Amino acid sequence: MGLRPRAVGLARGELRKTLAGWGMAAVEEAAALVLSELLTNAQRHARVRGREIETRFVRLAGERESGVRLEVHDASAVRPRPRAASPDACEGRGLLLVELMADRWGVAGRNGPGKAVWAECGAGRAGGGEAHGG
Repeated sequence: MGLRPRAVGLARGELRKTLAGWGMAAVEEAAALVLSELLTNAQRHARVRGREIETRFVRLAGERESGVRLEVHDASAVRPRPRAASPDACEGRGLLLVELMADRWGVAGRNGPGKAVWAECGAGRAGGGEAHGG
């Protein structure tokens, strides 16, 4: 199945509106980049014929931190893994960018087939998250 670049832009627009409504402009750029990478990765490597890829945004609010959890749900059981890209490669660095820009990211099961790849971007916190599978 082909890549749908328009879907990535539409999802970023929805994210920006959501973050503005939550008063989280401070995480907008990092969160938009992370969402773009996760959604593009799902479109390239996890598309299943007849199934949609979905995005969800969850507001994180606690005593010491706030931010957004980005989720990309797909029907593929294949889990993404960062890979080493050659210096002249045009692709293969998406999850490395996610690791740098998000506070944390990982993969979780979901109701139904497939998985949810998620990342958390926090207000006022630098990136440099750790990858884990939970």
